[in-house]
Order: sequence, then structure tokens, then C-alpha cells
Amino acid sequence: MTKATAVEDKTEVPEDLLDDPHRLEELAVNEFTAPSIAKLFDTLQFLMPIPMADVERKMPARMPLDRADLAIELGFLIADGFLVVQSGQMEKVEDLAKDLTRYGKALGAGERVNRHSASLLDSAKKGNVEQLKSELRATQKDVEIELVTLKDADLAHLISLGGWIRALEVAVAAVDKQFSPERARKIMREDIADYYTESVAGLEPRISERANYLEMRDILAGLRNEMVIEEGKEPTKAQIADIRKQAANLVKFALQRQQ
Repeated sequence: MTKATAVEDKTEVPEDLLDDPHRLEELAVNEFTAPSIAKLFDTLQFLMPIPMADVERKMPARMPLDRADLAIELGFLIADGFLVVQSGQMEKVEDLAKDLTRYGKALGAGERVNRHSASLLDSAKKGNVEQLKSELRATQKDVEIELVTLKDADLAHLISLGGWIRALEVAVAAVDKQFSPERARKIMREDIADYYTESVAGLEPRISERANYLEMRDILAGLRNEMVIEEGKEPTKAQIADIRKQAANLVKFALQRQQ
């Protein structure tokens, strides 16, 4: 299995969540890897239709002041971009691009994000779904590069974490709405829950010891156990309903801003 190490905590990233390693080499970030939000959203193509009314999220009018809060909210925002593209809501891309620009600038990666935002708008006008996905994927990677360069790798991990929490919220809502054991198996990923449990624990103390991050770590550890499928058994609708509740709690604590 390919080993992908984080900057400090050496946590192993699930192999199917890695972007093309040649792309990583081109970007000269071999020392840093986090799960790709694009890869996290690959599962959604197997879980259509998505109950959009149940998972709609409005951006706050005011951006947070804390950089950790900015990073995790940017992860949610990039994930929302994949959701918009997956559901064909091209009319929402303009607002998405504006929000990406604001958050990128606040994190010190404005110039990189601006290029992708312009391309997002152009691709939306042309209805080019694959290019939209490509730009969103590149947005995450380019912000990560900037943060690692600024020695803010913890924030790069938080972008990925925010993307996964949003992806889980959407995926489990889709399965809960239209349940089948086969669909449920797509989200029973204890290895991903394990990864993010360790990732949160490995953040610098000023972040990992915040009350909401301690809560998230406990929820993630519980999710890991909930997602294990015993040999010879199938996931149940009751399990999915419980995971949906825990995903909602993760969203609540992840978006709880520093006062």
C-alpha cells in the first residue's frame, strides 16, 4: 500500500483518496499529502439522487477571523463546489467563485485561487463539468502548497477535514433517504474515520485542544466503530440513521468558530 505521510504526524492516507502522484511531484509537495476532496466526492456518483433540499448550506455573511476556522470552512466551500457540479446547479458557480476568492485571499493564497475562480466561471458558462471538477481539485492543491510554504500545514489538513465532513453529511443523507445495503457500504469507511481521528489529534495544541476539536475527535472515534461491518452482515438502516446524526454533530462542531 502506498504510504503518504503528513508533515508531522505521519498519518497514512487511504490510498484511494490520493490524487495522481505525478501531479504531486509536479507541484513539489511530496513531503505533504492530504486526502483529495475530489476523491471524497467520487462516491456521490454512486449515490444519486442527492436530496439537495436536505443538504443545502448557506454561507455565513461574515468570514471568520481565526485561520483554523477559515481553513475548515474553505474545505466545506470546495466540497460545496463539487456538490453544485454533481447536481448540475451551474447558476450557483458565480457565488461559489466569489466565496473561494474571499477565503483564499484571507488565507494568503488569493493569487492562486483567483486564477481558478476565473476558470470556474468560464467553465460554468460552457457547461464543462470535467473542467469545473479539475479547477476545484487544483484549488485545494494550490492552497495547500501556499499553506505548506508558509509553514501552516495544519491548516491544509483542516481544508481536507472540512471537505470530508461535508462529503459525509451529503452522502449519508442520500443513503438515508434511499436506503439499500449496497448504497450504505459506500460510506462505511472506518479507515477514513481513523485517518481523520489521528489527523485531528496531530494538530498543534492551540487547535487540537479547542473544545469543539475535542468533541470532533470523540465523534470521529465513535464513527469509526459504527462504520465497521462485521463479516457476514450487511449495514442496516438504523446504522445509517445514527451515522447521519453523528455527521450532523461533526458539521456543528466543525463550523463552531473561535470566539
